This record gives sequence, structure tokens and C-alpha cells, in this order.
Amino acid sequence: MKPTWTTRRLEEVAELVNGRAFKPAEWQTEGMQIVRIQNLNDPSAPYNYHPGPLPEKYRVHTGDILLSWSGTPGTSFGCFEWAGSDAWLNQHIFNVRLSPDVVPAFFVHQLNSKLSELIAKAHGGVGLQHVTKGVLDKLSLVLPPVPEQYRIASLLDEADELRRRREQADRRTTDLVPALFYDMFGEPLKGQLRWDCKTLGDVLSDIDSGWSPTCADRVAATDEWGVLKLGAVTSCKYLEGENKALPGDVEPRPDLEVKAGDILFTRKNTHELVAACAHVATTRPRLMLSDLIFRLRISGDAEVIPDYLWALMVNASMRKKVQRLASGSAGSMPNISKQRLRGVSIPVPPLLLQGQFAARVAEIRALEARQAESRRRLDDLFQSMLHRAFEGEL
Repeated sequence: MKPTWTTRRLEEVAELVNGRAFKPAEWQTEGMQIVRIQNLNDPSAPYNYHPGPLPEKYRVHTGDILLSWSGTPGTSFGCFEWAGSDAWLNQHIFNVRLSPDVVPAFFVHQLNSKLSELIAKAHGGVGLQHVTKGVLDKLSLVLPPVPEQYRIASLLDEADELRRRREQADRRTTDLVPALFYDMFGEPLKGQLRWDCKTLGDVLSDIDSGWSPTCADRVAATDEWGVLKLGAVTSCKYLEGENKALPGDVEPRPDLEVKAGDILFTRKNTHELVAACAHVATTRPRLMLSDLIFRLRISGDAEVIPDYLWALMVNASMRKKVQRLASGSAGSMPNISKQRLRGVSIPVPPLLLQGQFAARVAEIRALEARQAESRRRLDDLFQSMLHRAFEGEL
């Protein structure tokens, strides 16, 4: 660290003002927006509203620094500069009121560079955790002179903007497959008038069930067996990293190992997330199905190509149709039985057309792989810059 830099605790340079504990009964459809953690992490998340009046300490202004300190590690914690108009601040978010010698953008980057350190000190269960104000107040920050803070923040902003543009391009690529499906096959529920229809029971040779042994609370190492979590399929893209390690004293079940080409289906989840479907293009070995995930096996003579079946099942209207099959007692997650799933009617276009679709999907997946590598390089570069920035080496 350079001689002109100082080290100070967060409580010396900032005041943390917590948001208000809004009750669901207070949510309205008019008034000012209520900023919740999901609104910080996902700009498309819907807002709740409250007309006020409320104490001014709960009001958020454009440019305020907001720090979410509660939620799920890796997805909820973070420091943000509020870019919206005046709003009310919900609980579990601090409005960070900085002293004049701290540049807001510099502070945001430095806080986000310390998330791993903060999460390691979080309290709570596996799902919901929180970082206390006491821990945050004692957090050590490095502060160069104000002009240097502006210079460093500007460099980090530029690098971060490259990452955001990469994310925007990735989102556009994600929309390519649904658009291609619509162009080639039309709306599936209406398209049933154009193509022959069969039930899933007609085209599937079997539906495999998984198992859910008690696993370690960590991801399986590459040489270990693991069991997939629901998150491996929930996004309708296969995420092999969403797994838990199988304990060494539990015998694996190789018959449930996930293979390239598998079609995975979430039989049980919340109403919004049930009936997610993912096609496994590639996978690491030694990962098994969980009890909440089905594997759909296509019959050899079914004249249905896996890429077509996957794209059909994740189509918005088809998925809603399948979700309506879910049942469950009050307070439980809805579940789709094998019997009901087998009865779903699907359109079956000519095999040649399905093959053309699959070839185009392969091209899109190759593009996604190149984009993922680009994203990884940008993330590595940004993390390197963060480290150097707060060591006085940037």
C-alpha cells in the first residue's frame, strides 16, 4: 500500500441506515417504489409500492449507495449505486451515507471485492444468512487520496462495463432458441392442428426417478460422486455445478448417473419453477439424479429428437400446460406424477424438420460456449484488477 493511503474501519467513514420492515399488508400498487433485495440483483424484478408518508430516513435518492446484508450468499449480498428515482428502502438493506472523503464508486467496488470475507462471517442457516452491522462497522477499508479514488474507480467502472455488455449479449443469445423454435414450429398448442400428436407416454420408453440421500453441504470434487440439486435444472439450462457431494460412506448408484444427451425434468418445486426442463449437452462424470428430478428417456422408434422435445417442454405455453398437472397438499410444493406427465399430448413435426432445428441449436450452443469463455476471461481480468486496485498496484 502506498504511503499516502490510509486504512480505516467502515464505521469511521460511513453511517449505515437500515430500511423499513414493510409488512405485506402495506404493499400497494401506487405510490413510490419499495426497493427490495431482488430489485437490486435483478432489474426486471417487480416492485411493490407505498404512497407514504414515512420518515425521511427510509427514502432513497438517485446515487445513494445501498448494501444488501441478508439473503442467500452468492446471489443476494452486494453493494449497489441506486440509479432509480426516489423510493422507499426495505429492511435487510443499508443506505450507506459516506463521509466526503470517500468516493461512492470506489467504495462500491471495494465492498464488493470483500464479499467473500463478509459472507464467511455471516450468521444464519444454509438458506437465509445475514451480516450484522457490527461486522460491517469493523470492516477494514483502504483509502487513497480522493483524486486517486476517482482514477481507480473509473478504471474499474470501464472493466465492469465490459462485463455488463457481455451479459447483455449473453441474454440476447439465450433468446435465440425460443425464437428459432417459434419460426420453425409455430405456437405448439396451436401447432397441434398442423402436426400429428402423440402423448409423452407414446414417445418415452421410461421416466427415471432419482434419489435423495443425505449429502455434504458442498459441491462434489471432480473425483467424487455428487447428487444434483434442483438448481441444476431450474433455469432450463443444465448447470452441473449445482450439486452436493455424496458422503464417502454412502454407496453411489451408477444407474442414476447423468449422461450427455439426457433430458432432465423437475417434478417438484414451487408453482413458478416446477416443470423446468434441461437438455444435457455435456457433463462431468459421477453426478446422479436427485429424487426431485425425472430423466425422460425417448424411445428409439419415437421419431422425436431430444433437442426438439426439450425446446417444446420449455416453451412458455407448453410449460404452463404441464405445470397445471402439478398437485399437492396445502403448504407443500406441487408435484407432477409420472402418470400425469405421460398423458401430456405433444405435436410431433416431421423428423427432417426436427433435425434441421437440432443443427441450428448446436450452432447456438457453440456460440454460447464461446461467449462463456469470453465471460470467464473478463471475470478473471476484473477480479485481478480489483486485487491490484486495493493493493495500490493499479
